[in-house]
Amino acid sequence: MNTVKKNSFPLYIGILVILSFILLRFGFYFLKSDGFSGLSILLPVLLLCFILSALCTSAFFASWVYQDCNRRGDDPVLWAVVVFVSTPFIGLLIYFLRRPELKTICPACGHPISLKANYCEECGTRIKKEDDRTMEKQGTHHLKLIIAGIVSLALMLVCLTGFIASAAAGNGINTDIASDKRVWNLGAINMNVSTYQDNVWKLDFRSASEGFVKEQNMKITDADSQILYADISCGTVPEGATLVLWLVQKDMAKSVDVTDLSEPLEYPLSEFENGKLHVRLQINGVENTVSEIYIQ
Repeated sequence: MNTVKKNSFPLYIGILVILSFILLRFGFYFLKSDGFSGLSILLPVLLLCFILSALCTSAFFASWVYQDCNRRGDDPVLWAVVVFVSTPFIGLLIYFLRRPELKTICPACGHPISLKANYCEECGTRIKKEDDRTMEKQGTHHLKLIIAGIVSLALMLVCLTGFIASAAAGNGINTDIASDKRVWNLGAINMNVSTYQDNVWKLDFRSASEGFVKEQNMKITDADSQILYADISCGTVPEGATLVLWLVQKDMAKSVDVTDLSEPLEYPLSEFENGKLHVRLQINGVENTVSEIYIQ
């Protein structure tokens, strides 16, 4: 019994390390994004709970497989890793398809034999059948791990359902492009290359969902003299499609249609204050766009 606990110790330590790493990543992202600015805390919490529940589900079922392999003389570490990595659904299916039969030892010759065998296949000794209660115990060993895995699975499904329902309904998501907080998108952008180096924002994209907003925070150091430059070229402009440049700071929000610029836009920043400026591009159907935006 002590040997089993010692062998399980590295597995439990590994699970704790993984969970701690996820919590730290969650915390760092929370700080980096100004507390999930523009997004209700409910959504990331539901997502985090889903991830943790999924890991716990895999961990509990992997622990059960570990114990079951020990009982059957198989490689417990290998199968525990397989079940944990490949999710419990696929991992357990693979394990049960090739799980070795539980065996006992022949009292006469010591050869491993099936619990269902009447005679030893090695020496022919008749085997006395054990009480049926033994078989029941063999089928329900470490029941607490199975129950914990099922509970974690149920919690995972609840969190996933809550996350999908909240996201689909738009609850807790800031979609106001004139807001001073981060704007979150539920759509997608294709072939996107966005870089911000030396205070120059370069954005190239092939296409995007209707109304998709791409943004970059810039800094105004001298609002009275600085100008925002935008060199933007839309390669494909279907009928009715537009590309709108938004400049947002606190309660101030200005927009400029930059779909068909004949020359780079020069926008004075005297209406704004020194400090952070949200620079946003609202994509409404334009495609194959190349842009370069900076403050000087």
